[in-house]
Amino acid sequence: MNNIIIKYFKGELSQDERLELLRRMDEDTALKAAFVRHQQMLALLELAPVEGDEGKARTKYGIFMDERRRKSVRRRLTRTLHYAAVILFMTVGTWSAAYLYFSTDKNADEVMQSLYVPAGQRVSLTLADGTVVWLNARTKLTYPSTFHRDERQVSLEGEAWFDVAKDTKKPFVISSGDMKIRVLGTSFNICHYPGETSACVSLVEGSLQLYAHENDHKGVYLRPNDEATVAGRKISVTKIPNPQRFLWTKGIYSFENESIGNILKKLELYYDIKINVEDATILQWRYTVKLRQRDGIREILRLMQQIHKFKMTIDEENNTVTITK
Repeated sequence: MNNIIIKYFKGELSQDERLELLRRMDEDTALKAAFVRHQQMLALLELAPVEGDEGKARTKYGIFMDERRRKSVRRRLTRTLHYAAVILFMTVGTWSAAYLYFSTDKNADEVMQSLYVPAGQRVSLTLADGTVVWLNARTKLTYPSTFHRDERQVSLEGEAWFDVAKDTKKPFVISSGDMKIRVLGTSFNICHYPGETSACVSLVEGSLQLYAHENDHKGVYLRPNDEATVAGRKISVTKIPNPQRFLWTKGIYSFENESIGNILKKLELYYDIKINVEDATILQWRYTVKLRQRDGIREILRLMQQIHKFKMTIDEENNTVTITK
C-alpha cells in the first residue's frame, strides 16, 4: 500500500501534501482505488479521524497498520471490504478523511481548480490569498490557484462558510448560479444547492453586497446578523434566526424549532441516504436539537426517537430508511 496514503490517514501530512495527494488521485486511477479502499477499511474499523479524537485515532491506526504488516491479513480485509458499500453510508468522516475531486482548466488566464466534497463529508481549504473556506456535503468550489486579476473570483455550488482575507485592492467575488456576492473582508455562510428554489446568505461579520442576478447593478447590502433569502430575482432580508446553524463547520448540526421534514431533507443530503415518511402527520413534528455528524444516521434517528416516538426500518441494501408511527 502506498505509504503516502498511510501517512494521510495518520494525520502526518501537511495541508499542502494532503491537497497534492488528492489532486494526484484525479489522474492516477490506481492511487484513487487504493485511497478509497483504505477509507472504507477505516470506516469499517471505526478508526476514521473525528474532531476531538485525533490523537486516539492516530494511535489506534498506527497499531493496526503495524499489526497488519506483520500478519499480512489481506484476504480477511478483502472479505470485509465486500460489505463496505452497505456499511459505509452509516459512517461519517471529517475533512481529513474526505475523498475529494479536483480538476484543472489550464487554458484560462488563471489556473482554475474545482474541489467537490461528497455526501457525508466536509472539508476546510485555505485559498492563495489566505481566505479560509469550509465546504459542506455535496458542495463544489471552483477557484484559481493564485489570484492575478483585479477581483478574487470563485464559484460555488452547495453550502460554504467563508472567512475572507481582507484586501481593499482586490474585492472577493463569489458566483453561485445567477447570484453574485462581493466582499472585502467578511465572515458569512452561503447555502445554494443546485435544484433548490431559493438560496440563503447569512452575514456574521463585516459587510457584503448581494446581487440576485447578473443584470442587477444595485444589489442589497447586508450588515452583521443579516440573512438574505434569494428566490429568483427577489431578495428578502431578515435577522439570522439560529446562529448555531453554522456549527456544521465543527461537525454539529443544530436545528431550532425546525420541522422534521426539513431536518430529514438535510440528513438525506449529508449522509447520501433516502428517508421515506409513510405517515404525513409526522411531518408536523418540530425539533430543537443538536446532532453530531460523527454519530451517523442510525444514532441520529435514535436520538430523534427520544423526542417524538416513531418507528424506523433501515434497508441497507437499498440505502433507505422508512419512518412510521
